[in-house]
Amino acid sequence: MSRPPDRAAPNAPEPGPAPGSGEGRLDTLFARVRLVDGTGSPARDADVGVRDGRIARIAAPGGLAADAARVVDGDGLVLAPGFVDPHTHYDAQLLWDPLATPSSLHGVTTVVGGNCGFTIAPLAGDDDADYLRRMLAKVEGMPLAALEQGLAWDWRGFGDYLARFEGRIAVNAAFLVGHCALRRAVMRERAVGNAATPSEIDAMVALLHASIEAGGLGFSTSLSFTHTDGEGRPVPSRWAERDEVLALCRALRDHEGTTLEWIVDGCLKGFTDEEIELATEMALAAGRPANWNVLTVDAQSAERVARQVELSERAAERGARIVALTMPTIAGMCASFGTHSALHSIPGWAPVMQLPVPERIAKLRDADVRRELDARARSKEAGVFAGLARWGDYRIGTTFAEANAGLEGRRIVDVARERGASAFDALLDVVVADGLRTVLWPSQPGEDDASWALRARTWEHPYVMLGGSDAGAHLDRMCGSSYPTAFLRDVLRGRRLVPLERAVAMMSGEPAELFGLRDRGLVREGFVADLVLFDPERVDAAEPAFRDDLPGASRRLTADAIGVRGVWVGGVRTLEDGSPTGALPGRVLRPGADTRTASLAPPPRASAAPASGARA
Repeated sequence: MSRPPDRAAPNAPEPGPAPGSGEGRLDTLFARVRLVDGTGSPARDADVGVRDGRIARIAAPGGLAADAARVVDGDGLVLAPGFVDPHTHYDAQLLWDPLATPSSLHGVTTVVGGNCGFTIAPLAGDDDADYLRRMLAKVEGMPLAALEQGLAWDWRGFGDYLARFEGRIAVNAAFLVGHCALRRAVMRERAVGNAATPSEIDAMVALLHASIEAGGLGFSTSLSFTHTDGEGRPVPSRWAERDEVLALCRALRDHEGTTLEWIVDGCLKGFTDEEIELATEMALAAGRPANWNVLTVDAQSAERVARQVELSERAAERGARIVALTMPTIAGMCASFGTHSALHSIPGWAPVMQLPVPERIAKLRDADVRRELDARARSKEAGVFAGLARWGDYRIGTTFAEANAGLEGRRIVDVARERGASAFDALLDVVVADGLRTVLWPSQPGEDDASWALRARTWEHPYVMLGGSDAGAHLDRMCGSSYPTAFLRDVLRGRRLVPLERAVAMMSGEPAELFGLRDRGLVREGFVADLVLFDPERVDAAEPAFRDDLPGASRRLTADAIGVRGVWVGGVRTLEDGSPTGALPGRVLRPGADTRTASLAPPPRASAAPASGARA
């Protein structure tokens, strides 16, 4: 394994004796493991002992002679900190799926939910519940049947909601408080279409304070054009004026260990000067680190990537810390003209894509409409969505009509050539014949060597961090939650753009530091024993597949893990060779008690030149 130079470790423990250290019988002994501790320091062979849910001792192999209730033979295996996923939408799913699958299968032990301004608490009444679940079904791709049948929706305050998780989850979970739920609870039907009055802003701020005091990790909001509710209208947070947004951000200053997350149009299109100014003001008002999702890296859009990172650099000049989340893998994403997908977010497409299906089909048959849609998808205005206009590269997934028999697995470019049609016409002919039910798999931009080289450079920017899986959302079209094992495979047996030690730190110690997680994210004496044990020769993510395993027999894309031998949360084994043990040791992580306020300066990082054999 390649060994990078030592780095200043994030999340260093506070002075004083390390809890859980000392002599005595161990609960679990990990013997002869290859320890990658989450700091970026060189891997080393070690014995690791766990007692009372914490790392009690780390010694050379054979150095822990103390009696242990359980011994895990780690010969040939890597022991690492459990991974921290900083951007999930498990707010609903975790109530019916305590393992937060498939994230936990891939070594994730801590998830952060409540992102993009979307939470399912607080509620002021049953009509709020109905509004929020229909909004989530549209904007985050959560099946409405699952939201209706999988949850009781009988909570009101944020603390009441969080209480449903205690003692009932297998992962640690922290939840931001979403702007949309706050606005709806205070303004009711006025939340959509109206600016808030001063008294309504005060009421929202008071409700945010109460929600954080009850355990909310911070505040999240969306001002993005992509986010519409169940009726196709901008979600509540998009109607907020500047004073409202800044007032809610300022509330974070009164609470230790809180954080801020947001999304605006520029996250996808490229930031304007006005958005850079607003984001900086938000972070300064909060006095806390902020993050946004997701920085898409593509060498063909290198100028946009530089502009996205410029936001953080300009904010840092004024004393703010804004971190861009980016993915280390390219998650395949299917699309559909019948259900909400990325196609619906192409600028200028909404008037057609939001029509009832029969009217939508009629429009999609019209030659003039087709030309207009094609042109809009290829325009500069489309931003990152312009990548969807590579119609010929689409692979046809599931089809339904007899006219489409034999097309599954084929590329549109080949079908178009056979039919003597343009790629876009051929694609629309297929989906119209299927009544818009066709499952399509667009090509993913940025698979070229130049883009991977640009990603490796971007990962080393002090204001860029890995994350952005959207786990728990967009269940009908993507599975980003398998990124930890997919990245590990690429690091060990693929492109090898960074050393293993650096990759592990990027998914454990660094996100733990950003959120100020106390005693988590590292394998260090006194730290909580959130751990993953994997086989470096086999670790990988299986191909995503559809399963009808959600409440209401709803369908989702999910992916199994390969080569993950075990996952431990607080020293308790939750997964053994991919199978749940039934243990539910996870905790709700609360600000102050479980987090400290993170620094507004980024931690130092070790050099991460490509390991030997890297292809970029």
